[in-house]
Amino acid sequence: MTAGEKAISAWFKSKKWKQFAFQKEMQAAYLSGFSGLLNAPTGSGKTFALFLPIVADYINRYPATYKEKRNNGLMMLWITPLRALTNDIRKAMQTVVDDLEIPWSIGSRTGDTSAKEKQALKRRQPEVLLTTPESLHLMLSQKDYPKLFENLQAVIADEWHELLGTKRGVQLELGLSRLKGIKKGSASNLRIWGISATIGNLEQGADVLLGHVADRSAIRLVRADLDKKIEIQSIIPDDIEQFSWAGHLGIKLLPKVMDIVAKSKTTLIFTNTRSQSEIWYHAILDRYPEYAGIMAMHHGSLDNELRSWVEAALHNEMLKLVVCTSSLDLGVDFRPVDSVVQIGSPKGVARFMQRAGRSGHHPGATSKAWFVPTHSLELLEGAAIKGAIEHRIFESRDPIVLAMDVLMQYLVTLAVSDGFRADQIFHELKDTYAYAELRESEYAQILNFITLGGKTLSQYDEYLKVEIEEGLYKVKSKRVAMRHRLTMGTIVSDVSMRIKFLSGGYLGSIEEDFVARMKVGDNFWFAGRSLELVKIKDMTAFVKKSPKSNGRIPSWMGGRIPLSSQLSAMFRSKLDDVAHHIETDIEIKTLRPLFDMQAKLSHLPTSGEFLIEGFNSHDGYHLFFYPFEGRLVHEGMASLFAYRIAKVRKASFSIAMNDYGFELLSADPIPLEEAIAADLFSSENLLDDIQNSLNANEMARRRFRDIAHIAGLVFTGFPGKTMKNRHLQASTSLLFDVFNEYEPDNVLVRQAYNEALQFQLEEFRLREALSRLQKLKVIITESKKPTPFAFPIMVDRLREKLTTETLEERVAKMSLRYSKGK
Repeated sequence: MTAGEKAISAWFKSKKWKQFAFQKEMQAAYLSGFSGLLNAPTGSGKTFALFLPIVADYINRYPATYKEKRNNGLMMLWITPLRALTNDIRKAMQTVVDDLEIPWSIGSRTGDTSAKEKQALKRRQPEVLLTTPESLHLMLSQKDYPKLFENLQAVIADEWHELLGTKRGVQLELGLSRLKGIKKGSASNLRIWGISATIGNLEQGADVLLGHVADRSAIRLVRADLDKKIEIQSIIPDDIEQFSWAGHLGIKLLPKVMDIVAKSKTTLIFTNTRSQSEIWYHAILDRYPEYAGIMAMHHGSLDNELRSWVEAALHNEMLKLVVCTSSLDLGVDFRPVDSVVQIGSPKGVARFMQRAGRSGHHPGATSKAWFVPTHSLELLEGAAIKGAIEHRIFESRDPIVLAMDVLMQYLVTLAVSDGFRADQIFHELKDTYAYAELRESEYAQILNFITLGGKTLSQYDEYLKVEIEEGLYKVKSKRVAMRHRLTMGTIVSDVSMRIKFLSGGYLGSIEEDFVARMKVGDNFWFAGRSLELVKIKDMTAFVKKSPKSNGRIPSWMGGRIPLSSQLSAMFRSKLDDVAHHIETDIEIKTLRPLFDMQAKLSHLPTSGEFLIEGFNSHDGYHLFFYPFEGRLVHEGMASLFAYRIAKVRKASFSIAMNDYGFELLSADPIPLEEAIAADLFSSENLLDDIQNSLNANEMARRRFRDIAHIAGLVFTGFPGKTMKNRHLQASTSLLFDVFNEYEPDNVLVRQAYNEALQFQLEEFRLREALSRLQKLKVIITESKKPTPFAFPIMVDRLREKLTTETLEERVAKMSLRYSKGK
């Protein structure tokens, strides 16, 4: 053993901890100079697995003097996707170096770091810096930034699975390409490691992180072969409604949820949306007032100080219950948490695993998680999740390639600092996974755009950001540099308004569109408080506490997560069990009355069948299709089928969908058999038919808004004076129309159309679904009333038209009518 390995081994013994086999393997790989990916479950000691080898390497280099203070400069970057993760990791690292008497400074630089702390970091760099992809790019925008990284030896991408498949992941790829460029030819070898939970494409995940590596044998994939124990239970309703609908059941199960909370030391209640967390927090406070003071809420729109307080209170065991969203999904170590409750289906296996792992968050501990259905049929998703975890079926994270908006922002970032040479950066880009297929003509178009405004915007100084001087691309305008630094990043959300008490103190932010629908004096719930709107000024909504118990709950865009392809497949497998009367799951046994009603009114499809139901009402002629492929696939498939049926016989349709199927509603009889004979399910001419069946232009326009923001084509305003939502939309729409007309080959416009297909319609998955449907036996049934499968889809159609209160009344009447067979 080397001096460093001996020191680490002694440290483990002093803690009375066992060094796992994967931690030893990770240590050997790092000390041998390898880069790679560490796959380990949450709560398994993965932070120590990567940090301790870096410490051992330092001790090996200075075996006799490692306890002496020296000017090391920045040696390690630890990059996390969430700012909330840095506090916990920083404390763990500080404990290690303090115990080993290594005089290292461990700092953090995120969006929450104060200006004073940032100045201190500039004056003296810590040996270890915890940061985010956005803050890394801010560092690259500083003058003389190569000096900052001249002693850098290791970069760790924590929770890499969360960044993979996002533009933030592409942003990190670009940052790593520049760091590798700086270190090229350096005596010290830059090692890059990712830490990832289990995903379906780990090897590809490593390829994306590391980019082009000439010697593939220099890459290591280290797996923690630990059997993480997870206990999952579904909360079973006392009564199963045969005509259920999404969202209504969850709160009815609140007493059962609170029984779990009462028996646990600390519980996290996970919801899928911020609105849902506000609703549940309000409901608990209303019915269980004794939890006031020992309960909190945590989601991304709350002010950072509030979130930090909740995290600290969890650590210090001051809270018994926290209602939260994905803001607490990732690696924060909350050891007091012994129970996790998931409200509604998380729509993905990996997401549920991540959340379940928040309980029992230390090696050897058992994670306990409860699944709460928000409608009866969702219980089958609970059974599917348990089945997928048992068979170790996890989602893949498909990497994003050729994100031209992120590239355009990156090039301006480099131009803002010391400038860049086009050829050098092009070679670095070609070594990344994201831009390996980048053509010189596309690169030239982007360079032309940031210097001359491209073909269409050359007359507007605002777009002439970068100047070329002796081959060096550089931003000379201080105004351009300042505005660029203010808008860097790839996280784009709807324009938000800050919520501030009239007496002082911020609560967080909500979307402008929600506030725009309110009048002064109106009441709403936010951050667990009843608030009255007093006034709006400078994109800030001033409020005061309200004694009223009623009020609106804010809604945020992007609320509904689609069912993943892996969970969809497992759901269909469980449904096949139902059709064949295989009842090993408690969820299936519980749902038997609903399935019996479905079989009586229509049919229970096996895995070899595709069910289509017909039903006539005073609204018109209904057709219900059940591919069980997830909401986004069904959105595209519904529009596609409507278009193809209308080609057989002219008709117009209303469309509704959920994760299980979709509805086509027409005023006239629908020629289904003729359409099937005319290749309704074919994947031939799919792209052309999608373009014709949907307003592809409008979908691309919506995607272009975010692309234009990331690429820096629009300035969203200074802090506290953000551009209003409608003005931002108008600006990007105008640019989209101009490019479409005068520059149709524009790389950003092309990207907008590609993203509309890839992300909004999941075109690849749609194509696979159509191929699957062509192999199935089509079962067409007719019924006199909607079936248990059809009813929730009908409710989703009504949801678009009615308020929550009116919807509940209408659905209750519908359910009563159809239950009686009227």
